[in-house]
Amino acid sequence: MTQVDQRGIDNQHQLLSAPEACALLGVKAQTLYAYVSRGLVRRVVRRGAGARAYVRDDVERLTARHKARSGHGPVAAGALRWGEPVLESALTEIGPRGPRYRGFLATALARQRVGFEAVAELLLTGRAPATPPPPWPKALPCGPVARLVPKGAPPLHCLAGVVPALLLRELGRPEPSGAAELDRARALIRTLAGALALGRAGSAGRLEEALRAPSVASAAAVALGARGQAATEAIDAVLILSADHELNASCFTARVAASAGAGLLHCVSGALQTMTGPLHGASPDRLEALLAEAGTARRIDAVVAARQRRGEAVIGFGHPLYPGGDPRGAELLALARRLSSRPRAKAVFTLVRAVERLGGPPPALDVGLVAVTAALGLPPGAAAGLFALGRSAGWLAHALEQRAQGFMLRPRARYVGPP
Repeated sequence: MTQVDQRGIDNQHQLLSAPEACALLGVKAQTLYAYVSRGLVRRVVRRGAGARAYVRDDVERLTARHKARSGHGPVAAGALRWGEPVLESALTEIGPRGPRYRGFLATALARQRVGFEAVAELLLTGRAPATPPPPWPKALPCGPVARLVPKGAPPLHCLAGVVPALLLRELGRPEPSGAAELDRARALIRTLAGALALGRAGSAGRLEEALRAPSVASAAAVALGARGQAATEAIDAVLILSADHELNASCFTARVAASAGAGLLHCVSGALQTMTGPLHGASPDRLEALLAEAGTARRIDAVVAARQRRGEAVIGFGHPLYPGGDPRGAELLALARRLSSRPRAKAVFTLVRAVERLGGPPPALDVGLVAVTAALGLPPGAAAGLFALGRSAGWLAHALEQRAQGFMLRPRARYVGPP
């Protein structure tokens, strides 16, 4: 049963009483309780009041689902807010055990160490992970870009800046198609792995070394200053678990651009700009900032309690698609615990325990990303950078799939302004 303490609910969530929730859903109390037991509606324990309340967002989302299945057109607006599916896709299915890439469970692929390239090929072409991927082409030339990136620039923003620079180099050249387009996609992913070095000390030499690395994970390891096979394997798992997640904000951006006929680099550029938003790809940066605010593991309990007293959610915990917990976050946290006991990693584990003790939701992917990069001793911002690098495979796959579907994404707005 999905029941949480009110302290674990973001203050942006409005709560409904049982009669209000039943009236909105058009059901009896027994049906409402059944929805709670199935994890479709969260029930909140109100401190001091002794009464139960229900999260309005969950109730409204469930109401929208029921109306959509009944053929009510006006509910289409709600489909863009964690609502009913709005597109058909053969790429990723999301279930309680986490995402499945074309039928293959992502957490299993990470444990089997099939290699990120094999997972990217699965998404891009449908090639089974057991089949060795074809040789990937060299990275796109991006050496001159290194001089444009200021020192200390966060990895995610380095990636968001390098693709427009690559686009300027491509002006006037015809857009590739077929096999050449797939090779362009593969080369772009390799380029992004090396570009994680930008903004760091000695970035030019580090970039050159990274671009010569034999795999995407090893290139990212070199770029971020990680050494050793264990570090490369951990980064590979991070990339695999980040590769795709259905119609998240950045993947949807890539699809919209592709539906309008934009080239692959343009699609990835738009997705990267979306990724920099604090509610999406930059959320690991916010989590790192919270840990920095705490300073030491000893202070984390107090910091989390203070945030919850102010009604502030702890970033990185809870996911609407995983009421029982995000399997990707759990997988990466387990990996981080096996890697090391560095103080930064211990702080993440302490944060997870603190949120759990205070009745908060389970950790999502963001927490796992920060835990692994902390365990590897990678620089701040590495979690968001690796998240974007892994997701680049999904962006490119969504862009290619949308282009093949052959229609332009152009939803309608329901006008609510003055007459």
